[in-house]
Parts: sequence; C-alpha cells; structure tokens
Amino acid sequence: MAAAAARSRCWAALGRARASSSSSCLRWGLRGPAWPALGARPELLLLPPRRCLSSRNRPEGKVLETVGVFEVPKQHGKYETGQLFLHSIFGYRGIVLFPWQARLYDRDVASPVPEKSESAAGHGSKEVKGKTHTYYQVLIDARDCPHISQRSQTEAVTFLANHDDSRALYAIPGLDYVSHEDILPYTSTDQVPIQHELFERFLLYDQTKAPPFVARDTLCAWQEKNHPWLELSDVHRETTENIRVTVIPFYMGMREAQNSHVYWWRYCIRLENLNNEVVQLRERHWRIFSLSGTLETVRGRGVVGREPVLSKEQPAFQYSSHV
Repeated sequence: MAAAAARSRCWAALGRARASSSSSCLRWGLRGPAWPALGARPELLLLPPRRCLSSRNRPEGKVLETVGVFEVPKQHGKYETGQLFLHSIFGYRGIVLFPWQARLYDRDVASPVPEKSESAAGHGSKEVKGKTHTYYQVLIDARDCPHISQRSQTEAVTFLANHDDSRALYAIPGLDYVSHEDILPYTSTDQVPIQHELFERFLLYDQTKAPPFVARDTLCAWQEKNHPWLELSDVHRETTENIRVTVIPFYMGMREAQNSHVYWWRYCIRLENLNNEVVQLRERHWRIFSLSGTLETVRGRGVVGREPVLSKEQPAFQYSSHV
C-alpha cells in the first residue's frame, strides 16, 4: 500500500508539473537518449521533469524534443496493437504490432514440483517448469537505432528464403521482441510518431481508438503468412554471478543442400549485469547439442564482432544471430 501511495504521489507530481509548464514531461534526445539512467528501472521515470531537463544531468550536446506523455505501466493484462512505448533497458521508441504468449523457463526460480510435460531441460542443467509470459513484436523507431548501437544490435528478424530464391537468408530491420515488463507506455498526438518503413503499411491512425493506431489488413496478412518464423514460443533465462542471460530461439525451417537436410535456427541473446561492478564479455564458448546426438563446439573472441562492456550506466547488451 505504501509503495502504491508513493507511486500515486509521483504521478500526481508529474501531473502538476505538466499543468504548470507548457512542455510535456516525456522528452527524448535528438542525438541520443536524454536520460542516461533510462535503462535502470521504470521507477526512475517517475521523477519530476525538471530533473530530466537539468543541464547537469543532460549529456553535453544533447538536444531535447517533446515526444509525448507517459502512461502508467500495466501490471496485469497486455498492451494492444498500436501502443507507443519506450524500451526500459535500451531506451528506443517503438510501437507494438501484436503480442506473443511464450513459455518462460527461468532457472532462477525454483520449481517445487517438476513436470516433464511442461519443462525444458538441457544437458547438465536443472529441470525447470515453464510459465506463460507475454512478449511483443514491435517496430523500432529508425531515428533511435544509431544511438543504441553500443548497447544492442539494430534488431532485425531473419527469414529463410524460398527454395527458388538465390539468397539463403534475408532480414527485415527494425523489428524486435520485447518483454511485457520492458514496455514503458506513452501517448502522442503525432499521427506518425514512429519512423519505420513498415509503419504506415501496417498501421492506420484512428483518433476514435485507444491507442489511436489500428492494424491494417496488410499487418494481419503479414502476421498470418510469416507466423511459423515469427512465433516466439520458448524463452530461457538464468543468472550466474550476477550476470543474467536470456535466450530466445526460433526455428526457421529446413532446406536441402548437397543431398542433405540443413536445419536453420536464429536466436536472440540478452546479457544483463545485475551488479555495480563493470564487466566485459571477452569470449564465447558454445556447446551445441542436436537430437541426432552430435555435439558442436564453438569458441571465439566476443560476440558478433564486439566485446561489450556492461556497467551500471549501460547494464545490458543484446544481439541476434543464426546457426
């Protein structure tokens, strides 16, 4: 109750600040995020706007522009198609296309009664019971991609090309999968608040709706056509020495090559530093098991050509690849 009352007072303070000021409390840097602590946790966003606009807290050379007004994050239920948001970890602007109901296997949460039919177990790992968790397929604002490159790849979804296509893989940039708790919702009066080549193809502005962006038939058709490759079904998470690793695998399909079958997978990995100490990822070591009984080992420097540093200011790094 005390925490709820504190949150209410914070929101009330924000409301008073908006009423006494001609500018909105939600702002974004034209040349980068205005709030370095945006990725810390959502509670930090419930601060009076003067804190956000102070020159002492704003990185040198950053310019602010009005984006919209925060809404209270949903503790229950899910966000609808067309919901605008800021990513709580990476800080980019985005919009929800549609939700996915995934099975989250969190190895940091003990399962009192293991159920084999509902659990995922790897070689040498403990058996964990999965629980339903909401994720969202989203569009990323293209203006923010250059400013999150140190904390995340510019996310894209990779597809397996048709048999008659000379390319093995192709990607659609600016698509991401976002967990429910990473959504910081906001509203905007802008009829095109997100810059992405698919925004106006997928979404239509309708001021009578809430949120005021509804799915076009093209979005529904695209989702149905690509459902097997887009669907997020399993998410795996584990923390070791205050480093939390989240892995989302996607089965892309099978292709024949040189009289044999090649099975393609893509995966998204997020690394989060939950401690105050600075750490750096220097190398990777993969042990890839297949149902046929084979084991493939991969070692090398960094990931996707990077050796990311995870600090208190930038605690997370995310990337995608395929195998």
